[in-house]
Amino acid sequence: MTTLNYNPLQTVDADTLKSWLDDNLATLVDVREASEYAGEHIPQAVLVPLSKFEPHQIPTEPDKTLVLYCQAGNRSGQAAKKLLAVGFEKVTQLDGGIEAWKKAGLPTIINRNAPISLMRQVQIVTGFLVVTGTLLGAFVSQWFLILSGFIGCGLLFAGITNTCALAMLLAKLPYNQKL
Repeated sequence: MTTLNYNPLQTVDADTLKSWLDDNLATLVDVREASEYAGEHIPQAVLVPLSKFEPHQIPTEPDKTLVLYCQAGNRSGQAAKKLLAVGFEKVTQLDGGIEAWKKAGLPTIINRNAPISLMRQVQIVTGFLVVTGTLLGAFVSQWFLILSGFIGCGLLFAGITNTCALAMLLAKLPYNQKL
């Protein structure tokens, strides 16, 4: 007896997705944050950020394949699991995210006036806090070195868990909400 392994979470490569979009066969949902979407996104994509993700917000059309994407694939995978958990029968994600799309030479919509990406904002804030903690630790009191250590622990935790509390906090700032 043979059993079929049906996987409700599918992936699609960038070229195939482009063809689906050209033929109006896919609904494309970007699950990155508003500032990331504002800076650059795939044409025809609808924004539903993972930080505010509600399955009922997902546009569904019966004759179209639902495709989710993010920067590289992690957040779209999280969103897909949420959709499957509430009864979506099949969810597809862009393999490699917008990075794979760009690597395939496919077009994106770029807004040069958009806020800088959340990842760069995190890098700027953490870098500032580490330098500040180190300088204050060297010239004022060594107790300020705790700040640098705390930031280092936060970065370690973010890397291990693939979640970043600072990025989630920065995403809530008003300038990161504008499109």
